[in-house]
Amino acid sequence: MPITDLLERNSKLYGDEICLVEINPELQEKPQVTWKEYELIQPTSAAPYRREITWSVFDEKANRVANLLLSRGIGRGQKVAILLMNCLEWLPIYFGVLKTGAVAVPLNFRYTTKEIDYCVNLADADILFFGPEFIGRVEPIAPKLLQNKELFFVGEHCPSFAEDYISAAANCSSAAPKILIEDEDDAAIYYSSGTTGFPKAILLKHQALMQSARMEAIHHETTHSDVFLCIPPLYHTGAKMHWFGSLYTGSRAVLLKGNSPKAILEAVSQEHCTNVWLLVPWAQDILAAIERGDVKLEDYELSQWRLMHIGAQPVPPSLIKHWLSYFPHHKYDTNYGLSESTGPGCVHLGLENTHKVGAIGVPGYGWKCKIVDEQDTPVKQGDVGELCVKGPGVMVCYYHDPEATAAVLKDGWLHTGDMAMQDEDGFIFLVDRKKDVIISGGENLYPVQIEDFLAAYPKIHDVAVIGLPDKRLGEIAAAIIQVKEGMDCTEDEINQFCLDLPRYKRPRKIIFANVPRNPTGKIEKPKLRQIYCGVRLVEAQNKG
Repeated sequence: MPITDLLERNSKLYGDEICLVEINPELQEKPQVTWKEYELIQPTSAAPYRREITWSVFDEKANRVANLLLSRGIGRGQKVAILLMNCLEWLPIYFGVLKTGAVAVPLNFRYTTKEIDYCVNLADADILFFGPEFIGRVEPIAPKLLQNKELFFVGEHCPSFAEDYISAAANCSSAAPKILIEDEDDAAIYYSSGTTGFPKAILLKHQALMQSARMEAIHHETTHSDVFLCIPPLYHTGAKMHWFGSLYTGSRAVLLKGNSPKAILEAVSQEHCTNVWLLVPWAQDILAAIERGDVKLEDYELSQWRLMHIGAQPVPPSLIKHWLSYFPHHKYDTNYGLSESTGPGCVHLGLENTHKVGAIGVPGYGWKCKIVDEQDTPVKQGDVGELCVKGPGVMVCYYHDPEATAAVLKDGWLHTGDMAMQDEDGFIFLVDRKKDVIISGGENLYPVQIEDFLAAYPKIHDVAVIGLPDKRLGEIAAAIIQVKEGMDCTEDEINQFCLDLPRYKRPRKIIFANVPRNPTGKIEKPKLRQIYCGVRLVEAQNKG
């Protein structure tokens, strides 16, 4: 069953029900209007604060996109790129692409002009949909792109080098195109994070998307009455595949264009959200805001909020312990995955396993896992090795990169590049990225373990551990520490706290600075290595 069938089913069963709400806190003074009203009113300089769309209108919009693309010769196997910030237009365009049998290619909103050009061409995309935020980045390459591609602008004040999407789609039929789509058909290309150079193109089938939707609903016990708050970018498999749980159950979701503690709590309260996916920094910010008194929980209606889950990066156990002290009624889950595994869930903690916080969990619904050594031999329980996963969500390949594909796909097993170990109860603990392991004096140091330890120190807001070159030991561990707002912290304090770590695991350098994270919450360690490796380190200064 292709993922598009779920949308058509929801349109029939729940056609008049709201399925998506878009909230932009920066435009809070604007009037609240529905999607249809928005299209009828005279365009303003900014979209309204709150927009909404029903399942039937969602499906109609997707059909118009599909028929527009078909009229331009786009069909099975061809590629359509999408470069948009989160908005109500995003998902109808995505599903319109899928309804033609074509392959959707979401692009990272942080891509530079050069990266946009590279990724559009790597995917062999014939069409690019882009929003107003990207005019300045698309315009320099527009003449080149227009030689063999079409550009559709999604927004107000269409630039001269593109075609207005709203006008073009409005003239197309809202009837579903009669295109047979099967589970084995190619569905989407997602891009890797690209932290070691240009990103790789990850090809996924419809079967993988459907597996993700079914798994999300099962893992998080999603029902038709749930309301999912989606904050991370939809170009990423994490946000998209978590939303697929809403698609699977025909339930409502809220797209929040902001991640401040106040904006999150207001959205949960006003939209009656029950299920919220946070990244580690946002959870940290909410806790810090509560402690500072910037937000007061009694000012919000939060009793319906039943689940908080985190993914995309290792989660310090101290963070969840702290969270549950303020939200003791919350269920909690953590989800592990890669774009190569169709996003989160190939390993997950499980709602009933809060006592195992710190683990990434057990194999997800429909998945198998193993931990292997350098010879691909399974390691003994308790030993560290590379985590491998196998299931219906494994990618087809890295598009146009057979060498990279062969390096990670072996007999159907995806080699994740993550080092892990399994405890006596069968729970998997992420130790670190294979490439991030620090070898100091012959000992393997796993930064995540040190980061988890340091995160428990009450003055630390965020922390990253990297290896720095050392003539004697090869590498030493350096801790980049971001201190909580309004607090002072010294190197002596950190060193004293670290006395509870084994000597070889203690950071040899303490650096007080901000910890950079990408849009999906992952620490940007390549950027930190670029800053601190190979340069003379000055004495650490507290930037508190």
